[in-house]
Amino acid sequence: MSTVVVGAGPAGLAVASALARRAHRATVLERASVGASWRGHYDRLHLHTTRRLSSLGGSPIPRRYGRWVARDDVVAHLDEMARDVRVRPGVTVERVDPDGPGWVLSTSDGPVRARDVVIATGYNHTPLAPSWPGVDGYTGELLHAADYRNGAPFAGRDVLVVGVGNTGAEIAVDLVEAGARSVRLAVRTPPHIVRRSTLGWPAQGTGMVVRHLPVPVVDAVARGLARVEVPDLSSYGLPRPTTGLYSRMLEGATPVQDVGLIAAVRDGAVTPVAAVVGIEDDEVLLADGTRLRPEVIVAATGYRRDLEPLVGHLGVLDERGLPRSHGARAPRPGLYLTGFTTPISGMFRELRLDAERIARAIA
Repeated sequence: MSTVVVGAGPAGLAVASALARRAHRATVLERASVGASWRGHYDRLHLHTTRRLSSLGGSPIPRRYGRWVARDDVVAHLDEMARDVRVRPGVTVERVDPDGPGWVLSTSDGPVRARDVVIATGYNHTPLAPSWPGVDGYTGELLHAADYRNGAPFAGRDVLVVGVGNTGAEIAVDLVEAGARSVRLAVRTPPHIVRRSTLGWPAQGTGMVVRHLPVPVVDAVARGLARVEVPDLSSYGLPRPTTGLYSRMLEGATPVQDVGLIAAVRDGAVTPVAAVVGIEDDEVLLADGTRLRPEVIVAATGYRRDLEPLVGHLGVLDERGLPRSHGARAPRPGLYLTGFTTPISGMFRELRLDAERIARAIA
């Protein structure tokens, strides 16, 4: 029996590539196409980690892609990686079950048996639709950030972006640059904002340096850096967070890399407002009692991992639906899960390291 990797995104291709370099062929099952999640992201997206520190293994990311690699160039690199491994697109894996010494995968193409299985279906797997009271009766224009491509269709319009993670922050800036008449950004929890780089030193580099330090120490370091690098935006409606940066990351909240949000807020181009608590008579209700009637709502409300149908019955997930163990630490013999964390040292870098460890364990 062979090895099956579920998912042809960065995590899955990194594992398949690492196995191929060890002369161990794996089959990658992909429900859509190579790098489907990246292909579907908004146009302006770039890696927030440097090209040099974002290699997935095998061939390095070409220098011509620049320091901060654009979405289309990430997709091109994934396509290049896929040429060296065996990918079966259009195959949906529905469930993984023990099968003697190995595993059987129930798929849209029938059962597939494997000695080892690597689940790499992606952190941003299924868009999480907003569940505000009254949203089902809303007749205005509402789209999830997964369906947002660029700001051109919203020029001259009043837009409310809900969610101040990296996606919401970047979409808000994109809307401003595309000529939206008004851009508001609904904030539930004030985010940690970090500069993508300072004097040429990337935030990722700091993350790599401090990642093994105690959480309170990293929180203190991050707090000190923020006071030096990031202006206080409290008077603009975006106060400093009261929780630690690393503490929040361990809970799954990624810091916001500044690619224009600070300037847009200080210039008044993006207006932070209170969190959305419901919709009534096509008006958006905010936590502070304000009522808004935007022309468009962009819900940057995140994604689900959706691992429960695949492996939830195996006892390998925690109460949040995330793997109890990760990478080469197989929760069951021959079963590996990768790509479901938000590491402070950069996701692509950690995917490569995970892939090497998993490949060693399998091969």
